[in-house]
Amino acid sequence: MANVAVIGAQWGDEGKGKIVDWLAERADMVVRFQGGHNAGHTLVVGENVYKLSLLPSGIVRGTPSVIGNGVVLDPWALKAEIERLAEQGVHASPETLRVADNCPLILPIHRDLDGLREDASGAGKIGTTRRGIGPAYEDKVGRRAIRVCDLAHLDDLGPQLDRLCAHHDALRAGFGEPPVDRERLLADLREIAAFVLPFAKPVWRDLNEARTGGKRILFEGAQGVLLDIDHGTYPFVTSSNTIAGAAAGGSGLGPSGVGFVLGIAKAYTTRVGSGPFPTELEDETGQRLGERGHEFGTVTGRKRRCGWFDSVLVRQSAAVGGITGIALTKIDVLDGFDEVKICVGYKLGDETLDYYPTHAADQAKVVPVYETMEGWQESTAGARSWADLPAQAIKYIRRIEELIRCPVALVSTSPEREDTILVRDPFAD
Repeated sequence: MANVAVIGAQWGDEGKGKIVDWLAERADMVVRFQGGHNAGHTLVVGENVYKLSLLPSGIVRGTPSVIGNGVVLDPWALKAEIERLAEQGVHASPETLRVADNCPLILPIHRDLDGLREDASGAGKIGTTRRGIGPAYEDKVGRRAIRVCDLAHLDDLGPQLDRLCAHHDALRAGFGEPPVDRERLLADLREIAAFVLPFAKPVWRDLNEARTGGKRILFEGAQGVLLDIDHGTYPFVTSSNTIAGAAAGGSGLGPSGVGFVLGIAKAYTTRVGSGPFPTELEDETGQRLGERGHEFGTVTGRKRRCGWFDSVLVRQSAAVGGITGIALTKIDVLDGFDEVKICVGYKLGDETLDYYPTHAADQAKVVPVYETMEGWQESTAGARSWADLPAQAIKYIRRIEELIRCPVALVSTSPEREDTILVRDPFAD
């Protein structure tokens, strides 16, 4: 049986939480492999709504869950999320949750720097969540990060703090801020260490044992391919690789263990924050999509920008992201439209493009070329088989498959986990 990696095929917010939760029922382990608590997943289970930002979605089912080394971990956010879920009856323990002991930590100084930079950037703001994700990744590659394993050796932290503070003190001085309070930082770390360390494990070993034992591993990505640090709409991107290849390095399992790659895409397109968006609709249609789709960010609460499905972008995501099949979500939001549109190309001046250009100036100038299809008036909400879907909805899905050159493996027809049409079983490949 294959392992499965789930990644976003657009700008995030595609409904990965529900799909991972649905797949987790048959997985033996669920792994987060990149990002931080800037990502948000909403799970609807009967009457209960669970909002996750750091914990793997499998935790709600009690499936053994792993936070891999590719994640930047805010230990205080982890504690708060675990305590919040406990109030809803979901209990994360060292038996059900493991945190890679080589995970880099997000510290208060990272949150400070994130906010200071955004406030000073003026028109150059990139719309970060101000949670310290980018600065933490910078310290990781700058080889000055404090990691989970360091929480067990705080008395020996002096040389690492010297490197860390030499960097941050200079940056803080440039913003007119005082130097890092080393004693306060150490005291905060000592206080949180007792909570985090019981979860800390060499998870690469656990994952390799699970693989050799024939266990099913589900990799859960955050954000989406269009926010990838290399392949996204730079600089309006996140600070990590969001493609399926990152699951290997971000977990310690290796590339041959990733398996089937399921890309999640909405039946339309949304984006949160700044950055180009060719099919954005700033009219009644865009407002209708946002209202029907309840398009507000799980973490920030920010209103999402909405537009028609962009097959050019999803085709590009499928190619660079290594996507094997697509899970198409929120098809029910399109119910009742007289016509629906799909972007099939771009005009850039006199040139017609079948790909999204790399430079930000060109990205901002492209004009979408649309193909218009007849809509459907019947409801798709709650459909669980092809027979339950209107003929025009099926035609729409089939046309998307043709344009993105990737098969649709799942169709989600509501936030409820069981309202899912299975076309191709990712775990069976």
